[in-house]
Amino acid sequence: MATFKSKSLAKLFISIVEQTKLILLFDGGCPLCQREISFLRSRDVFKSIVFVDIDSSSYEPDLFSGISYREAMGEIHAITSSGEILKGTRVFQEVYRLVGLGWVYTPTTWPVLGRFVDQIYAIWAKLRLPLARRPSLDQLCKLRDINTNKDH
Repeated sequence: MATFKSKSLAKLFISIVEQTKLILLFDGGCPLCQREISFLRSRDVFKSIVFVDIDSSSYEPDLFSGISYREAMGEIHAITSSGEILKGTRVFQEVYRLVGLGWVYTPTTWPVLGRFVDQIYAIWAKLRLPLARRPSLDQLCKLRDINTNKDH
């Protein structure tokens, strides 16, 4: 359960979650991710999705089902309105469904093709940071720890 520094912050968080169908965690420091998020935001006409930049210094795992920075940077995550945590291609299936493009990812729900796409995504997730010319996951986590310790 999330803990809050103030009752007003808790009320704001609860009202956002109640109106949201999906909380999507994304790497705001990744230009490839930024492009995808920009597209999804433009398609999210019903404002069903809350986009959370995990690369922001204000990202607090406790507010998002305890999903750590390392976990979220290693593989895309989302949280449904019921609290279910989605990872990998399941995130894309759900987010594209919410923006009216579910048909794009429908084939990934088919057993054989779905397993293949999951494997391809796992490879992509490992290569994403170097392809986006970002530091390694270990380096990013160390930098985050240093910056977090500076702020406290």
